[in-house]
Amino acid sequence: MGSTGVVFDIQRASLHDGPGIRTTVFLKGCPARCLWCHNPESISFTPSFSFDREKCRLCGACVAACPEHVHAIEGDVHRVSFADCSLCGLCLSVCPERCLRIIGRELTVDEVMTEVTRDRAFYDSSGGGLTVSGGEPAAQIDFLCRLAAAARAEHIHVCVDTAGGVPRASFERLLPMVDLFLFDYKDSLAARLKENTGLSLRVVSANLEFLHEKRAAIILRCPIIPGINDTKEHFRAIVALEKEYVNLQGIEILPFHNLGVHKSARIGETPSLTGLPTTSREITEKWLALVSELGGERIIAG
Repeated sequence: MGSTGVVFDIQRASLHDGPGIRTTVFLKGCPARCLWCHNPESISFTPSFSFDREKCRLCGACVAACPEHVHAIEGDVHRVSFADCSLCGLCLSVCPERCLRIIGRELTVDEVMTEVTRDRAFYDSSGGGLTVSGGEPAAQIDFLCRLAAAARAEHIHVCVDTAGGVPRASFERLLPMVDLFLFDYKDSLAARLKENTGLSLRVVSANLEFLHEKRAAIILRCPIIPGINDTKEHFRAIVALEKEYVNLQGIEILPFHNLGVHKSARIGETPSLTGLPTTSREITEKWLALVSELGGERIIAG
């Protein structure tokens, strides 16, 4: 149990998921439902079918190949019945534009570690290592623990990117084998957090407090969404956390980007926040200035 996990991406040479040069392993499955999710393909725990309409040239090869009649060309429109797809993959092999994908595959810990250890020299020279993200990686807790333990056995630095919305027992298990937690703090107002993400602020805050009490290394990551949580009160609450949790290694202010809108459409989901543009650098700088004005001292621009 836990010897295999569903992985939807492995990104080498990552520079924004912890210190140094890292390999980021993305696990599928997430209990949250964030309106601004930038990895909607990660929410389901099972593999997902993806269709990139922008690449499609309406050749019809997939229509002929699919035994489930998932694809249909109607004039200049390629329609996909995502609910009918059995993920057989036959259409992928005949698509000349490579606009069809199955996102997510079951891998063993050894298979993942084969990829991770390829860049050991870069980790050693830069202070990097393995980051496990998602989705919510702790939602596959057995596999995550085995993967983290395997990396530690190879003396590879381990980061886990979590939103903190899983049971305390998961963090109790992870604590001995994780070097750094990238803890997503999505909102400081309980009702707003519940409405926009489905997460409980009580659970998230209790897990953050637990990790801090155990002197875990933590970087707090705060996604800021215009019109939702970009309020002075929320920024003030972030600064208050910095003062309360003196062992935090830093706080990242993460601007919104709308990549999730396009990704949602590719997997047959209705995207949220379709009219909200990616946050500009100018607006991000104003947020950072406000946090500094409120007393923030360990703030990092995401």
